[in-house]
Amino acid sequence: MTAVLSVGSNLGDRLAFLRVAVEVLAPWALSPVYETAPVGQVDQPDFLNAVLLCELSAQEAWDLGRVAERRAGRERAVPGGPRTLDVDVVDAPPPAPPGLLVPHPRAHERAFVLAPWLDLDPQAALPGHGLVSDLLSTVGRAGLRRRDDLPLRP
Repeated sequence: MTAVLSVGSNLGDRLAFLRVAVEVLAPWALSPVYETAPVGQVDQPDFLNAVLLCELSAQEAWDLGRVAERRAGRERAVPGGPRTLDVDVVDAPPPAPPGLLVPHPRAHERAFVLAPWLDLDPQAALPGHGLVSDLLSTVGRAGLRRRDDLPLRP
């Protein structure tokens, strides 16, 4: 029962906020951290992003992701705007809460999800879309900077 979660932060102490997610979600595997340009509303700071693998159902991942966001002081004032912490369920086993689409409907387009996930699992596949390595080849790595100097566990 492995859930794939994408975490990101672009406000305040970005690494500390990602570590809040690690503390709450208790992943068994952590990707390297990537610094990435924002998608959509681009007039905001760069993000730190990572992927976590956890033994959770979609419902559990959703619930704990919201707990982590609250602990990080997440506010949803501007859709797609800056945030202290964002936790997305990329893929997870059922059951899923109403309204949560699994796999994430835009994960196949997001290098900041695909690159760290590929680091964790070179054979990873996104249901309905194919191998993560192929998806990343299509999307490309523009705007991604791997930050090995920023460990998710101190």
